[in-house]
Amino acid sequence: MDTAESTEAPGPRGPLLRLIKDHRVAFLIVGSINTVVGFAWFVFFDVTVGRIWGYMITLLFAHVAAVLCAFVLYRRFVFRVRGNTLIDLARFESVNLVSLAVNATMLPIFVEFGRLQPIVAQAAIVFLTTLISYVGHSKLSFRRS
Repeated sequence: MDTAESTEAPGPRGPLLRLIKDHRVAFLIVGSINTVVGFAWFVFFDVTVGRIWGYMITLLFAHVAAVLCAFVLYRRFVFRVRGNTLIDLARFESVNLVSLAVNATMLPIFVEFGRLQPIVAQAAIVFLTTLISYVGHSKLSFRRS
């Protein structure tokens, strides 16, 4: 793969990408922020609705909040694409649903069989879902022909 090709974003340059010049680095910066924000949503929902409805509902609520935050941040600061926002959001969510499926499978295993607290289990899972997210979003979510 050519170096110029590997540093080009799939869409027009957002403000962060104009500053950083490498879409992978810009993506990782926003992704790091999203990881912290998403984990914070999980903690928030775990100590609120999770106490009543359980950690799987916590995961669902956190997923929705985190996806909406992440979509806005990526679309605003990294990719700056034009087109139908709802279609982009659907593509973005399709990638995130893969991460959610992995997360929803691993979380009960870590909690029920590994005897980890839900927040600790989620912290362990976040590394794998971040990798899935990077690959999926860079190949699908904001890609333009």
